[in-house]
Amino acid sequence: MFRRISLWLLFAACLAVVLAAMGWISLTAFQADRAETLARQQSAMEEKTRLALWRIDTALAPLLAEENARPYFVYRPFFPAGAEVGRTPGATIPSPLLKEPSPHVVLHFQYGPDGLLTSPESPTGADRTMAVPKYLSAKQAEEAAKRLAAAAGALDRARLAALLPKHELKRLEAASPLSRQTQNRVALGSNRADSQQSRAGREFALRNEALTQNANAFMQGQQQLKQLESPDAATPQYDTSGVLMTPLWIDGRLILARRFSMDRREYVQGCLLDWPAVKASLLDGIADLLPKADLLPVMKNTSGDESRRLAALPLLLAPGEVVGNAEPAARPIVVSLAVAWACVSLAAVAVALLLWGVVRLSERRAAFVSAVTHELRTPLTTFQMYAEMLAENMVPEAAERQRYLNTLRAEAIRLTHLVENVLAYARLERGRTAGRIERVGPAELIEDVAGRLAARAEQNGMTLVVEGVEQCGDATVRANRSAVEQVLFNLVDNACKYAGGAMDRRIHLGVDLRERQAGIYVADHGPGIAPSVRRRLFRSFSKTAEEAAASAPGIGLGLALSRRLARDMGGDLRFEENGAGGSRFVLSLPYSSRSA
Repeated sequence: MFRRISLWLLFAACLAVVLAAMGWISLTAFQADRAETLARQQSAMEEKTRLALWRIDTALAPLLAEENARPYFVYRPFFPAGAEVGRTPGATIPSPLLKEPSPHVVLHFQYGPDGLLTSPESPTGADRTMAVPKYLSAKQAEEAAKRLAAAAGALDRARLAALLPKHELKRLEAASPLSRQTQNRVALGSNRADSQQSRAGREFALRNEALTQNANAFMQGQQQLKQLESPDAATPQYDTSGVLMTPLWIDGRLILARRFSMDRREYVQGCLLDWPAVKASLLDGIADLLPKADLLPVMKNTSGDESRRLAALPLLLAPGEVVGNAEPAARPIVVSLAVAWACVSLAAVAVALLLWGVVRLSERRAAFVSAVTHELRTPLTTFQMYAEMLAENMVPEAAERQRYLNTLRAEAIRLTHLVENVLAYARLERGRTAGRIERVGPAELIEDVAGRLAARAEQNGMTLVVEGVEQCGDATVRANRSAVEQVLFNLVDNACKYAGGAMDRRIHLGVDLRERQAGIYVADHGPGIAPSVRRRLFRSFSKTAEEAAASAPGIGLGLALSRRLARDMGGDLRFEENGAGGSRFVLSLPYSSRSA
């Protein structure tokens, strides 16, 4: 018992170590895989964010370039036409802002030297008379005036002046179209990031440079249109190409504005962008990359993540949750760990079953040795005592000597039967067959062993009754004669041991012909077999020394050996209830084929 407990404790300790190691390996592998997955997702998100920033800055380049390229005089509803294009000097033409409003601009505005807030989309006085209804309807003019009044707080001149750098415009001399194109090449850098050393800073600089190139290309394409809209040659002209629009956030409104002086007269010009429309358009352009992205304002003098910041406007791109990066359910690491755990579990179960089988086999063999020792001790003691008495002539009477000799012969037969069973079982354990299989009739088998079985029954004062042999006819079975004899002798021997005290002292030996098998049965009228014993009835080494001493003689090997012999011949041995009381064992043998 102590050895068995020690073995199981050792197994449990080893299993705990293996499971702990597997758990640690699994946890480490999961953490490494999770970190790698997060890194891949982060890398994918960064790449999509980078592409989205390029796409947004590229989309904003024409809008910013167009606003930066506007001459100062187009912020009036009307301005004098130039004589060099064939118009009558002194004639006026409408501002492009009056005729063709930008779809992403709410309105353009200007503070002149008089300090009044005006807008070319909302003309007043004589300009309104010329504009309505030729260039815009009265309703449009009224709506523009309302928008200008609503934005007056955010467009306060003092606030704008405090936020905008001041420029002094230079008067232009007569210049060729080529020189004007050259002068109109500007650099957009009002939203430049401070750090140019980091990767995000370098990426920001590249986007800013691309933005500048796109803006210059757009401005060159618009140069001829600007020349056609230039004021009268008699009117002094000034260069505004170096005065860039500064993007500002004021009271939640996105404004582009510039501040400059001409002949000591200060102007503030700019436009109020339609931020909801601009935002919707920009987000729609990156919906395939970042469907849940958002654009957040970046206020002046506030720091932000350079890797998310736009070069064109003070905006921060919030990528949101990247759709489509869900982890697959069956990742390679999960499958590998599942297989590893399954293998470890199967190995643990296999080792546990093997250990359980070895322990049980060891215990059963120990019980077998104990039972054999007990079974041998009694006849050997009898042999020694009777032999000494006979050798010393201590039994003078002939009848008494004969009784002693009969006892010695019975004990010798008992020992011989015990040794035969043990040797036969050992042969089967080594994989050796019981002998040659041949075709033989059931009646012939019973006739061969009936005499020996009857003699064994008579030793215990019982009678062997042979029945049902006449119905066998010419039926034949495949069997080994010596194996059948050993099986039937074991069954009759058990009947003599356990049914010897029955009132009906008959032992029945007969044949039952069935569909595919012939059954040779041995039945008695003893007490039968308890249900608790039936579970281990055909189990080898199942009888301990205590059980052997408390019950009939034997080592508990006969039935196990008999079933092994029966199955070795292709048949079987089973226990059946005896309707008349007692036990009934049936040896089933397969019929022999006609061609055998």
